[in-house]
Amino acid sequence: MIASITALVLLSPGHVSPGHASTDSTISVACGTPLTANEIDDVVELSDTSTLTDSGLPRLEAAVDRHRQITEILVAHRDWRGLFSIGLNAVEYEAVLPLQRDPAALPDRTWSPEVSYDLLARYLRNVHAEFTGTPTDPAWANYFALTKQCSSSPARVAMAGYNAHLTVDLAHAVDSSGTNPENIPDFYRIVDSIAVKGDSIVTLTKSLYNGDLGPLWRFYFVGEGLDLLVGNDQPSRTLLRAADSGYNTITLAHGFALQNPQVRGATEQQIDGLWRVTDSALQVLSDLGGL
Repeated sequence: MIASITALVLLSPGHVSPGHASTDSTISVACGTPLTANEIDDVVELSDTSTLTDSGLPRLEAAVDRHRQITEILVAHRDWRGLFSIGLNAVEYEAVLPLQRDPAALPDRTWSPEVSYDLLARYLRNVHAEFTGTPTDPAWANYFALTKQCSSSPARVAMAGYNAHLTVDLAHAVDSSGTNPENIPDFYRIVDSIAVKGDSIVTLTKSLYNGDLGPLWRFYFVGEGLDLLVGNDQPSRTLLRAADSGYNTITLAHGFALQNPQVRGATEQQIDGLWRVTDSALQVLSDLGGL
């Protein structure tokens, strides 16, 4: 699946490099070549979660396939709104679906596909809003705004998407899927499977958008331990997975807190503050030339 996307974009005509991209901020283009009216209609239709009427694993599989089609459209035009989609699509096929299809790995066949679907659906709904000209959630509004700032670093833009996805959407997916303490081990199995496949995110972003996510990815999860994560040695990979789990523990705690009406409002403020602080730190790194 990933190879097919790579082949598609390499053979597609009319690409422009990010450095020569248009700064047109209309729906049809975001630092790439313009999407056609039919392609925009396709993205709108594919991102409409109200038409995903199945449940459980079949609904998740349908949503993943729709996102794959959206990704192919965006990446074929080197549209910067694909900077997050290309990595998400990779881990959906390499990590999420294989795990979700294994009853031995995730025995709760009701909750496990629900949490993965809820997470993906939040992004699809924001894509739908972006392409229909309606308001997006604040963290995604920040991401989509950055995708139209063509002088920015592609890596900086991509990380704004991962920030929205992991800091905001994952917490809300923990809440909306009805996660309970019994699901905690499976939650970590899911997020760890994604961390293991993180190389695909870095490789595809580099090859298709010339954005080097390596330093950002390590900063995002490790912070001051950045200097420990060099090369591809096994200790570094182990540390990255541990750091990933640490960050996702914060997200999990936020998700459980959202389930409590007495602290939901305060938790939403904490989540909002966290993505904004993280985004500011990413911008500082970008301004310093580290992204």
